[in-house]
Amino acid sequence: MSRSVVVIGTRGYPSYYGGFETAVRRLAPFLADAGWDVNVYCRPGQTKDEDADRDPRVRTTTTVGLESKSLSTLSFGLSSVLHAVWQKPQVALVMNVANGFFLPLLKLRGIPTVVNVDGIEWERAKWSRFAKFVFRQGARLTARYGTILISDSREIQRRWKQDFGRDSVFIPYGANLESPHEIVPGLEPDSYVLMVARFVPENTVSEFFQAAEVLAEQHPVVIVGSSGYGGTLDEAAQRLGEHANVQWLGHVSDDQKLLSLWHHAGVYFHGHSVGGTNPALVQAMACGAPVVARHTPYNAEVLTTEEHLVSPDPAAIEQALRRMLNDQDLRAKARAANRERAAVHYNWEDVCTGYELTLQEAILAGKRSRRGARK
Repeated sequence: MSRSVVVIGTRGYPSYYGGFETAVRRLAPFLADAGWDVNVYCRPGQTKDEDADRDPRVRTTTTVGLESKSLSTLSFGLSSVLHAVWQKPQVALVMNVANGFFLPLLKLRGIPTVVNVDGIEWERAKWSRFAKFVFRQGARLTARYGTILISDSREIQRRWKQDFGRDSVFIPYGANLESPHEIVPGLEPDSYVLMVARFVPENTVSEFFQAAEVLAEQHPVVIVGSSGYGGTLDEAAQRLGEHANVQWLGHVSDDQKLLSLWHHAGVYFHGHSVGGTNPALVQAMACGAPVVARHTPYNAEVLTTEEHLVSPDPAAIEQALRRMLNDQDLRAKARAANRERAAVHYNWEDVCTGYELTLQEAILAGKRSRRGARK
């Protein structure tokens, strides 16, 4: 008998926007291989249906919502949940705690839920006070109504236990463990500084830009990312990109190009500060990129070393990146250690298996709950 699951809270399948979308691109075909009927809810214009890697067995349903920074998650989440309530799958995989507001609807319909709680959204600097309140309330409702919660890092797992009294299953993100790719034209292998990030304050973007101005006098700098909505950081990147030694590529959705950039970087700067296991970090490690990261519990957990963690200070960032670029032995040691850790702890096969087992457990928990209600 086929098991059915819907995926709520991402931009769709296949989409290349962020970590949730990356996970769904790997998980949906994995579940289809295992005999699941998979339906991913999508936002209009956010998927690449012509993508050669799209699995035709994965069904998609495009819903309606308001495409804005503050209302898109809630509006598309609500329309997806209402459709799921009508369809009644065996289980729903829900991404993002903002959708916690709608979990009672799924519970009333008898649909068990597995919720990836992601990072601590209400601590992100990019959100307004009202948005932070919404995320916090959504988290409380997620803790109350979610059947099983997934944390993508041990530190997030600890925070949810501390803040909400809820246990969760630890399942990190995975990475593509592939051989090196051809170098992007115009770049020399092992020579350039790379940053890949969404342009939000908590990703240490402004501090990196200040460090990059100094580094660009001697080393090539490649910047991948944007805010998605324009603004001061995009304007700063544009100005920085006018330097002869700086390339700002904007948002890059070509996986092969991103993998090549990580494979051949002399050093990769990871400035993310709020969240759990970051997909970009584990992918950079799998590519063997030497990493310098902002000092946070999450980055320390993934890298398991504090040797290349730095404070969010432009001078400290510049010095740490320059140290890596100027020491070939240090780069070689970091490459080997990062590649090995990614292969052992962050491979997609284990990640997807963990998700499938958790979805199965949620279905069983839902059946036990319904039997208990009938007694």
